[in-house]
Amino acid sequence: MRTKQDKPNWGAPKIRERLARLYPDVHTPAISTVHAVLDRNGLVKHGRRRRNRAEGTALSNPGLPNDLWCADYKGEFMLADKRYCYPLTITDFASRYLLACEALHTTKEVYAFTVFERVFKEFGLPKAIRTDNGVPFASPNGLFNLSRLAVWWLRLGIDIERIKPGHPQQNGRHERMHLTLKLETTKPAGDNFLQQQARFDDFVEEFNTERPHQALNMACPAECYDASPRVYRGLPDLDYPFHDQTVTVTTCGRICYKRKKINLSLVFAGQAVGIKQVEDHIWLTSFMDYDLGYFDDETCRLEPLPNPFGPKVLPMSQE
Repeated sequence: MRTKQDKPNWGAPKIRERLARLYPDVHTPAISTVHAVLDRNGLVKHGRRRRNRAEGTALSNPGLPNDLWCADYKGEFMLADKRYCYPLTITDFASRYLLACEALHTTKEVYAFTVFERVFKEFGLPKAIRTDNGVPFASPNGLFNLSRLAVWWLRLGIDIERIKPGHPQQNGRHERMHLTLKLETTKPAGDNFLQQQARFDDFVEEFNTERPHQALNMACPAECYDASPRVYRGLPDLDYPFHDQTVTVTTCGRICYKRKKINLSLVFAGQAVGIKQVEDHIWLTSFMDYDLGYFDDETCRLEPLPNPFGPKVLPMSQE
């Protein structure tokens, strides 16, 4: 950073070369690493930025239906036929309306995709979805802890909110619904998935249309909820007018450009990202309005930028 301050017109390649000459016995970081450090400390001049960039994942407290949905898996339990059930539940934050309660045999994301797509088709799209940091909502191995499911939500224009690990009270009203669900549908558990789903369906109907809620002035959720005006129409096309090129991430999570292979993340497989050269050999990689990091086309290494979706633990949370 001192070199950049002394030589403000020097870019990462020249600074790296100077470091290599000054300290020949010390391992010199890649050009992309030097550029990322400079950028992190406000020493890189940026060109035109796209608007509506993410500003973190602080937990919101909206008062209107479909501003925020909450999703979680109620703790697994064993059915009478000795199979485990993992109920996936989705509620509307403001109205408490229970949008879905699906008896699943696993938490694998492929089944979550199916449930959410059905709910989106029936009720439209929310502005944001709040979850914990578990699979399939997040991925411990994904870039910025993202999962394929979270990337899909982002593509649909849905913001992601995550509670602090170990703080289920930040999804408190959803957890309270889970307690009621457990008492009324799993004691005892159903004989099989078909019977258990029938119990869940009956619970959803009663919870939404018959059960008054004190927080709603003794109204029922169905009296306070309307479907979202944002209709689900599948994934919109991605366009990167301020980048040099649009590249589709391979099935193994790589950016392939001019016979170079740069590892990005499997969670972006099949997604279009924008790349833009910002210095000699240095390329900015972006997904939608989010800048992900820089890669060096000589070392083929990507250096991530600070998490544009917020850290794993959310210190800016209001709850």
